[in-house]
Amino acid sequence: MMAFFVALGEDLALDAAARSASPTGFVQLSDGITEYRLSGPTEGEVVVLVPGLTVPLGYWDAVVDALNAQGYRTLAYSGYGRGLSDRVNGRYDRPLFIRQLTELFAALDLDPACHLVGTSMGALVAMAYTASAFTAPVSLTVIGPAGLSNASAAARRVLRYETLAAILGRRLGQRALRAHMTHNVHTEADVHRLAELVGQAYRYQGSIYALVSTVRDYPLAGQERLYSSVGRLDIPKLLLWGEHDAVTPRDLMNQVCTLLRPAEAEVIAGCGHMAPYEQPAVVAARLTQFFATVEAKA
Repeated sequence: MMAFFVALGEDLALDAAARSASPTGFVQLSDGITEYRLSGPTEGEVVVLVPGLTVPLGYWDAVVDALNAQGYRTLAYSGYGRGLSDRVNGRYDRPLFIRQLTELFAALDLDPACHLVGTSMGALVAMAYTASAFTAPVSLTVIGPAGLSNASAAARRVLRYETLAAILGRRLGQRALRAHMTHNVHTEADVHRLAELVGQAYRYQGSIYALVSTVRDYPLAGQERLYSSVGRLDIPKLLLWGEHDAVTPRDLMNQVCTLLRPAEAEVIAGCGHMAPYEQPAVVAARLTQFFATVEAKA
């Protein structure tokens, strides 16, 4: 396990005082406190939104508002190390994120037979959860899913050396994060919006450690077997992909369709990797159409 470090630019401590002004909820789980937003009609079908590599729960706000207006109850949350969720002094690996999602269902008394939606790395978390869950979700949606691109392979090879990973993270982590943000969205206006959404939370100590550990310890590539195992499950699946995605390139879409066997697949025009953030109205409308189809067949 890599030693916990504090990076340049991390000048804030994440504590009760830091969380006191936030309108979001907080729940203590076995690995730490998780920030969440549970909203919408209490009797509505539940939609759980699993976040990607860098983003807090606010990433989903416009999608959440649209789904709530259509009668769905939504759960959005910040993964450990993101938003106002705890910075865990440990490995940010697959078991950590599956445990977080599993414990959230129990802590918030939510039926895991829900509509599960994951974006980017969150798609991997959602698929891994689905593959191991005792109660399967009603449907699974993946958006710009990670796991098949080799883009992170070089970084992971470098970061396997603990001392080098810590040095690079402490000195260059914030700069690398800012550079990464520019590749996630398609327009300059969205780059600035995204930087504002993400930037404040990365001032909390341990944020870059969490990001470095995730790239190092979470299997972000070579996940063909996971895709295939979920593809064999009798669960309705929807695949969405940004037209100009430069992080998980759209030329991987055919391979994902072959492995995952989605009932429906669609390209979202006018956006990059973060379709729910860049085109929330389009994504929300597509989700509600899919959910209605699933519910009609139930």
